[in-house]
Amino acid sequence: MIKYPMVDLVGQYKKIKPEVDAAMMEVIETASFIKGSAVKQFQEHLETYLNVKHVIPCGNGTDALQLALMSLDLQPGDEVITTSFTFIATAEVIALLKLTPVLVDVLPETYNIDPEAVERAVTSKTKAIIPVHLFGQSANIHAILNIAEKHNLYIVEDTAQAIGADFTCPESGNTKKIGTFGHIGCTSFFPSKNLGAYGDGGAAFTNDDALAEKLRVLANHGMKVRYYHDMVGINSRLDTIQAAILNIKLGYLDEYAKSRQEAATYYNKAFAATNKIKTPVTASFTTHVFHQYTMVLADTVDRAGLQKYLSEKGIASAVYYPVPLHLQKAYRDPRYSKGDFPVTEHLSNHVLSLPIHTEMTVEMLKEITNAVLEYVEN
Repeated sequence: MIKYPMVDLVGQYKKIKPEVDAAMMEVIETASFIKGSAVKQFQEHLETYLNVKHVIPCGNGTDALQLALMSLDLQPGDEVITTSFTFIATAEVIALLKLTPVLVDVLPETYNIDPEAVERAVTSKTKAIIPVHLFGQSANIHAILNIAEKHNLYIVEDTAQAIGADFTCPESGNTKKIGTFGHIGCTSFFPSKNLGAYGDGGAAFTNDDALAEKLRVLANHGMKVRYYHDMVGINSRLDTIQAAILNIKLGYLDEYAKSRQEAATYYNKAFAATNKIKTPVTASFTTHVFHQYTMVLADTVDRAGLQKYLSEKGIASAVYYPVPLHLQKAYRDPRYSKGDFPVTEHLSNHVLSLPIHTEMTVEMLKEITNAVLEYVEN
């Protein structure tokens, strides 16, 4: 039996239960389940939080990415550059739209997309870049923006794991929320996310008025006026109940990030003395909201053995991601083979994520770190 899960959604809910229950009951009592007032309230609340002109809520994070690419009028065969070390949804939407995913390696310290690799991957067919802000911190969006400007490319930011993180521009010193730098930002409200619903949900956001209008139309079957369809769209909307829940939880998002950061600091200190574990590195230009606490194990550590040992003690752990995109069966491509992305492949074979969430206590962290150290040092 798992004593310490990767995330404790029950414990988090109990702390905000009266507010969440009241918000849900208001929706139920008015029966405004689709496009109810809570959706607009949450949209406006998130726009204020992100300091962005437009938030377009939708059904899930994958839909947000798909809608973003659809809105850019890309053509079959156009190339979109992204990382090989990410969840499958990032490349999935590229392939579904008959675009060509172009995969690149990541940086060994932050696990985020390598800007120099992006620059090398640009061709005459490249039309967009999807930088993924992985595990809770920003990729070097400043460097990516420079590449995009140089080659006249779109940027769609995948911030599903890092909503609320800040990026500080090294030149101007200005700080903004990630997801608001590119043409479109996308996020997921999957329950385990830092800002998680009690079901599926997602959103796209942009400061471009024309793109915002197009995103809204595309998400609504391609129509502005009911039964009059101006373009081929999809049906993707955020349920009112989920919006009501998210509106409550958004008010706690920074507090949640602080709790995760405190847990990560404890882990870092506990593992500082061992050479068997490389703890996560936060880049100088970003804050880290620790959607995951992901460490890299030394070659001498049996990852599967450690996971088994932790499981026997009731401690959850996870591997994100055991198979890079370029080695996935669905995305096999003659352009790529094993060994092409050494950093990504090394991470896939050596990373391990430990529980990190808003309800962690010192006692819990002590028990987890002691168990990890017992195994890796013996």
